[in-house]
Amino acid sequence: MKPLNVLIISLLCAAIALVAPVSAAPADVTVVSSSLDPSVLMKGDTATLTVVVQNNGAEPVAIRNARLYGAEVVPLSDPYPSVGELGAGNSKTFTFTVQAGRREGTFYPTFVLDFRDGAGSLRYPVPVQVEDTPLSASVISKPDAFAASRTADITVRVGNPRPNAASGVQVIPQGSGFSVTPTGGFIGALAPDASGTVTFNLTPTAETDVTFRVVWRNGINTHTTDLMLPVAFGEDKKQADPVITNVEVTPIAGGYRIVGDVMNAGLESARSVLVTPGAPATPIDPFRVYVVGTLDSDDISSFEVTFTTDGTVEEIPVVVEYRDDDGNRYTSTRMVGLGSAPAPIDEQREDGGFPVVGLIVVVLVALGIAGAIYYSWKRT
Repeated sequence: MKPLNVLIISLLCAAIALVAPVSAAPADVTVVSSSLDPSVLMKGDTATLTVVVQNNGAEPVAIRNARLYGAEVVPLSDPYPSVGELGAGNSKTFTFTVQAGRREGTFYPTFVLDFRDGAGSLRYPVPVQVEDTPLSASVISKPDAFAASRTADITVRVGNPRPNAASGVQVIPQGSGFSVTPTGGFIGALAPDASGTVTFNLTPTAETDVTFRVVWRNGINTHTTDLMLPVAFGEDKKQADPVITNVEVTPIAGGYRIVGDVMNAGLESARSVLVTPGAPATPIDPFRVYVVGTLDSDDISSFEVTFTTDGTVEEIPVVVEYRDDDGNRYTSTRMVGLGSAPAPIDEQREDGGFPVVGLIVVVLVALGIAGAIYYSWKRT
């Protein structure tokens, strides 16, 4: 081979050896997705921000580090100090912990990817939404009025007006002067614009305020909102209402008898209904107490009571005692006048001697015997 050809071949080999290997440009690395959990933050919330980058080139790309910075949404986790090479067609996920500030709005913390060998950086603003709207709570069912020691059903509805889901939703009654079952109600997850309800059996012992605390999570962040329910005692429009009608008063030996009807004019049942004459009357046999039993709404029952008085009383109370479904005791009273009734028939003389009725019988018998003797004497 000629010396000239050998020289040319040697120069070509040296040139090939000096050429740098081909590598993908930093422009081939792009952010393909970003996500936030939870997707919408509240003020002060902590979240996980995930950024995925991909090498769309034909050669690997050397990456020095990855970091995130921002003002209103602050990164809490450290940057990635050493990343290494990202192969052709491969992707890599970067995860950061961030915290929302004290303002609402949409903010853009910046994700930065620094390349090696002075090849520049990739900058990508990540949108983060901060909205401080809480869950809403309202009482959708309660009695018109509360009564001491009487159980009432309270239904609370919780709604989610937020743009993202809430998890672990529960309602917890708090306060004093009442007992309640259950002690807490669990609703669970609530999608945006969804709602759930929970019912409590509340038994107040005094007028008070009941706080229904709604607890939920936005991601890993716990939040609360309170609903206040004033408990004031008053007349329940639905409760049983025994009414006494058709009353008649008649005298009996040693006292009086009252007969009449008792009707339940309320919307709820009256249970264990008893009718008794009240003071200053003194109940006597045979009907010291009249047991009616249960009176459902619009039911009616007759009753009869017997009693005595000291002779100067012009009216007495007739007392109706009953209970509600929870066993709470109530009374209702109707005054009944004695002025139009005849005086009671005495069974004895005031000095404790012979009974008046017995004396009359003796006199009649004596008159009969005397008449018979006189008739016999006349015939003879």
